[in-house]
Amino acid sequence: MKVTVQWLKQYVDFDWSVDELAERLTMLGLEVEGIQKVGGGMEGVVVAQVLSREKHPNADRLSLCRVFDGKEERQIVCGASNFQAGDKVALILPGYSLPAAPGEKPFTIRVTKIRGVESQGMLCSEKELGISENHEGIMVLPPDAPVGTPLAQYLGRDQEDYVLDLEITPNRPDLNSVIGVAREIAALTGNPLRIPEVSYEETESPSVEELVAVQIVEPDLCPRYTARVVLGIRVGPSPAWLRWTLEKVGVRSINNVVDITNFVMLESGQPLHAFDYHLIAKGPDGKPTIIVRRAKEGEKFTTLDDVERTLSSEDLLIADPEKAIALAGVMGGANTEIRDTTQDVLIESACFHTTTIRRTARRHGLQTEASYRFERGVDLPTVDWASRRCAQLIQQLAGGRVARGVVDAYPRPRKTVQITLRHRKVNELLGIELRPEEIEYYLGQLGLKKVSRQATPVGQPQTEPEPVVFEVPSWRPDLKREADLIEEVCRLHGVEKIPAATPRGGLGSHPFDRLHDEIQEVRRILCGLGLDECQGQSLINRSAACLVTEESRLIELERPLSQEMDVLRPSLLPGLLDILRHNHNRKLYDVALFEIGKVFWQTEKGPTEARRLGIALMGRRNPLFWGEGPEGPQFDLFDLKGILETFCEQFRLPEFSYQRRPEATPLFIQSATIHLPNGQEIGQIGQVLPPLARRYDIRLPVFLAELDLEMLLPLRRKTPRYKPLPAFPEVRRDVALVVPEEVTHAQILEVVRKAKIPHMERIELFDVYHGPKIPAGHKSLAYAVTYRSRERTLRDEEVNRAHEQLIQILQKELGATVRAS
Repeated sequence: MKVTVQWLKQYVDFDWSVDELAERLTMLGLEVEGIQKVGGGMEGVVVAQVLSREKHPNADRLSLCRVFDGKEERQIVCGASNFQAGDKVALILPGYSLPAAPGEKPFTIRVTKIRGVESQGMLCSEKELGISENHEGIMVLPPDAPVGTPLAQYLGRDQEDYVLDLEITPNRPDLNSVIGVAREIAALTGNPLRIPEVSYEETESPSVEELVAVQIVEPDLCPRYTARVVLGIRVGPSPAWLRWTLEKVGVRSINNVVDITNFVMLESGQPLHAFDYHLIAKGPDGKPTIIVRRAKEGEKFTTLDDVERTLSSEDLLIADPEKAIALAGVMGGANTEIRDTTQDVLIESACFHTTTIRRTARRHGLQTEASYRFERGVDLPTVDWASRRCAQLIQQLAGGRVARGVVDAYPRPRKTVQITLRHRKVNELLGIELRPEEIEYYLGQLGLKKVSRQATPVGQPQTEPEPVVFEVPSWRPDLKREADLIEEVCRLHGVEKIPAATPRGGLGSHPFDRLHDEIQEVRRILCGLGLDECQGQSLINRSAACLVTEESRLIELERPLSQEMDVLRPSLLPGLLDILRHNHNRKLYDVALFEIGKVFWQTEKGPTEARRLGIALMGRRNPLFWGEGPEGPQFDLFDLKGILETFCEQFRLPEFSYQRRPEATPLFIQSATIHLPNGQEIGQIGQVLPPLARRYDIRLPVFLAELDLEMLLPLRRKTPRYKPLPAFPEVRRDVALVVPEEVTHAQILEVVRKAKIPHMERIELFDVYHGPKIPAGHKSLAYAVTYRSRERTLRDEEVNRAHEQLIQILQKELGATVRAS
């Protein structure tokens, strides 16, 4: 939503600077995303009149003109052909410069000779003056433009203005209007809000009931529809002030009638539409008839953008007895648009069902200013005010006679909402002390009316003011309960005035606090291991989702925004692949990432979700390590495995085990499932298939892992365990074992764990070898075994005896032999 400072000041007085205004609006909840300075400039450009136009003596495509700038006559050479003698034009005088594009130098006009003839200035197009992109000819002004007047003054652009780009939350539809924003400023300053008085002359005859009929076939989808008729108008260009007002907020000027409907929509937040009255078909009673109905399945309709659309039975239409004339709340039809020849206009101002408009706009890919407002909801009482305001401006700017009365189809008027507020509750929730009169003043500033006070029950002492019942204004549908009113008091009092205080209850005393703390600890550990956190999309495409699960387990979106976002992610891994591609395409090849997020899938009991941890590695392990060369060591699967095991240790989790998958999967060329000591599967780890990585435009090995945090968090030891540093030296023995190829490191560790070798502290694999002197179908695994006693220094014979016991057990259980050196 864009508004300008000068436009706001038409409705409320304030003396803040633009930066202060932006700050105050932001503190009220209207975040200002940007500020743009507009207006001013156009120095040396004046309104001039062409006295004569002749052919240039030395050029066929140039004209030689005599123009009067209000002080003297000038000779101008011009290449445009869209004007004639007597026209009022925009003239820039010598010595002044045209606006320059960013990064370019301004072009200064000087007295110069063009094809041998002196030219004393330049006739300008709208594009050359920075007014619009129109450069088909020079700017021809209305006949009443006063000669000699500075063009900026005539156009109303001489005064500097600032455009504020506001981020409006969906629950505040009232702020999608200039009056709505001005109302917030008025509430904050205490200055009155000036809503324009609406008055115009109506005809005695005919009345609007004699000219048009309205039938609402779907009252649930159209709670209110009003129609007014203005007869005998003149369609033409809008006055300069209206064009400039719209252009400042990014709306293109079309003609006076359409511009007025856009102006009133921006002013009030109520979209309007103008139909050519004589292009609406008549009903049985001989009157043009408006019918609000659903579209027929497959019905064809051409919108104002000249696109023929195939409609659904869920679309709401504005129609006449013969045809559709508008896609309700979204866009009008080309068959009833305002033309230069239009003389009589029907003004539509209505309210439509928010969800229906949202679905229609998305189904047809039409996001318009009208649909944006209808999707969020409009104020029912404003429907008629906006219609009257539009009729008033059309009569002022396009002439004509407003037919007496209005056709107002309003079958089910809505009741007002009333909310009871306890003053004590306000202070309890905000943690401050406000007097009852302060609370009621703030709410009164926002348009809430105090209806009554609830009487204290008989027999109970009155220790505080009685609760107050407030009537909520129609433009605030977001106010539904007592807490909402307290929030409004907080906004106007000032969030910054509420002192900081320590929350009641210790940190971590609530289950959500503990979950938050544990996830923060996961982040701390992984960042300490050299990983960066990323955040992917919850919506992914179906083909990516099928890499990690069956299609039957996917949760599909009923109406996806695009084919690339049509299912909820069943895993974090496809999203991590997208993020790696994003980095790879930007020449960031060395990436170590993690993501914590929820995944979703279908079960027999219905949709379910869980929180997962995903890790992705690509490129070099430590690209800045001194002496590694330009390439450096590449990540491999064991780096990822080491990260998982270090995380497991630091996060105080049970030790993981791995079960290798014998075959490739749709995602991995080699992979393993990750298990808890009880055998429960809690994740997976693997290297992405190289052809799949290339499909993602990645030319490097990619390693991914995923853990189920929902299962892991309850298993975490709540308190860390410590042991004293060893007081006695360790003894290391190395051994190289030749084992069958199918024997895994995990199997060896399991055998060692069960054997309980005396004084053995740890065993570490440091080499895997295939080659000469190793029998076919076998491999060599080299281990470093550490022995230590907590009570004394071990003797060599004790270590040798324990080491020999270890070798014998491995030979017996796994068929291992000691490799000769």
